[in-house]
Amino acid sequence: MHSSDMDILHQSPKDPAFVQDPYPFYERARHSGELFFWQDYGLICATSYNGVTSLLKDRRLGREIPAEQATLAPDHAANFYKIEANSMLELEPPRHSRLRGHVLRAFTSRRIVALEAEIEHLSRDLISRFPSGEFDLLTHFAKPLPVIIICRLLGVPEERADDLLGWSNAMVAMYQPNRSAEIEAHADAASIAFSAFLTDYIAIKRRAPQDDLISALIEAESHAGTLTTDELISTCILLLNAGHEATVHSMGNGISTLLKLGPREITPNVIDEILRYDPPLHMFTRWAYEDIEIGGHIIERGQQVGCLLAAANRDPAHFTNPTCFDPGRGGPTHTSFGAGIHFCVGAPLARLEMLVSLRVLFEKCPNLRLTDVPRYADVYHFHGLERLMVRL
Repeated sequence: MHSSDMDILHQSPKDPAFVQDPYPFYERARHSGELFFWQDYGLICATSYNGVTSLLKDRRLGREIPAEQATLAPDHAANFYKIEANSMLELEPPRHSRLRGHVLRAFTSRRIVALEAEIEHLSRDLISRFPSGEFDLLTHFAKPLPVIIICRLLGVPEERADDLLGWSNAMVAMYQPNRSAEIEAHADAASIAFSAFLTDYIAIKRRAPQDDLISALIEAESHAGTLTTDELISTCILLLNAGHEATVHSMGNGISTLLKLGPREITPNVIDEILRYDPPLHMFTRWAYEDIEIGGHIIERGQQVGCLLAAANRDPAHFTNPTCFDPGRGGPTHTSFGAGIHFCVGAPLARLEMLVSLRVLFEKCPNLRLTDVPRYADVYHFHGLERLMVRL
């Protein structure tokens, strides 16, 4: 499946040294040229900033699986795949354009900016309840904050945040390599529960709309008559899963970096440098819809390509001293939110959540310090901490 002249590299994504620090492997892969073949995945991968961004923007590639590559979903995961089938993240135009358009109309900058005071208030509230002595900042801050905000945004009760978290984690586990039948079964059960929960709320909002995202999406549906209930459910699940998982990792990685390297002054540039330096998602894949030549290599129709976002973010051809954490860089040129038509729809919310919550954290807790070396969890393509042990 790979071009004969392409370097073949071996690196288990489960290898403990790689889990803790994948960057040396990306550096080795970069020396292979524009593309290399990652044996453990059976994937052609791109590492350079230009290579990754151009692949993400190239309409000859996409997220939707080519017909000849499609396999039947396993029965024990049918409910999970039913949700995936209506997720804009897994679709291409015209369906993608229609679904994303509805979300963008509902997910307005006005609605996001209006959350700033709530994020600040929630951050202060969580901080006021920090335990004395040593504690895990992920459990007490980075995990609850994004899920509560997304509950308020969607218009579902935040008392159910723990359920949503459990379902979200079970579903997101499907994106790991070498997943087991047990992971698939858990994801399927979570998909059933999550869908049932949202079906009830959609019915409530249809009868009595409120100023929330579900009501706004229902309104889009009734106006244009183009958003089915299944699509509505998939869209809400996508917003929660994507909006939660990556934000928790970004906050955890970012706080850990700032505690080790500084600064404590939180600006938009600091947030973008956190996202460049240690992003929450390290690989995003695309399918080729025709034969494409890149850097002297041919990617054939039906092949899948891995865009290594975290490698692109440390490309010395694009960033000066890329291994240094430098908030003075300015400008969000990193690839952490993707690029092209699948650019992260929640990027403005994620940036705002990080900016406000980290600013409040370091203002209220100037003496916050690490009590243990932060350990990354084995969840590749995601890259986030298992725990973040601190004391005030």
